[in-house]
Amino acid sequence: MIRRTAVVTAGLVMAGAFLGVGAPGAGAVAKDVPDLAIVIPGDSARTRTVRSGDTGFARLWDLFRPDETGSEAVPPEWREGRYPRARATVVWGLTGIGGWPYTERAPGGDVAIERQDQVFLAEDGTPWIRSDPAPDVADDDVRWHRGARKVYDRLEKAGMFGPAERPGESGAGLRARWALWGALAGVALGGGGAWGLRRWSARRDAEPVAREPRQELIDL
Repeated sequence: MIRRTAVVTAGLVMAGAFLGVGAPGAGAVAKDVPDLAIVIPGDSARTRTVRSGDTGFARLWDLFRPDETGSEAVPPEWREGRYPRARATVVWGLTGIGGWPYTERAPGGDVAIERQDQVFLAEDGTPWIRSDPAPDVADDDVRWHRGARKVYDRLEKAGMFGPAERPGESGAGLRARWALWGALAGVALGGGGAWGLRRWSARRDAEPVAREPRQELIDL
């Protein structure tokens, strides 16, 4: 029995390695993986919502890599806020949470904000991703990493980020405001909906007694 269990386990591991990793599918079993993305072009208040299983969602995942937790070094002026204008802001959400009795929506009808990303084009044409892994927390935790130019080009060609622009080009409006996502996200999801802002207990100071993840629900 022990040997048979080991063989089955090894088979599952090999199958996972064969399938590889990437954007979660529409039926992803992971409980804390974003399955919705709200795209806000840097030069427009227009929003576009894509869900897990859509081609656009998979390409956004490949470019932004919302499961990325590290950070790369950027020029000093970027750290001081003097970086190119954001091409787009993407708010990553997790559906199927909350709802009644916490809000007026059906059980599992709310959305948790998981992460907020922005994409910029450097002078050499390299896409850079600026990430806030906890947009509901007022802190200085901002991270940077490079994206794949080929994936960026596909998304831009599909009109995901609005009109194309030259690398390094900056606009009169300095950046897309990070606070804008709340109102726009509400519109993108149908307006009047409740958003669940949730951070797991791992982000809080260690406590002697284990607690359930904090969940805050606000109405827009």
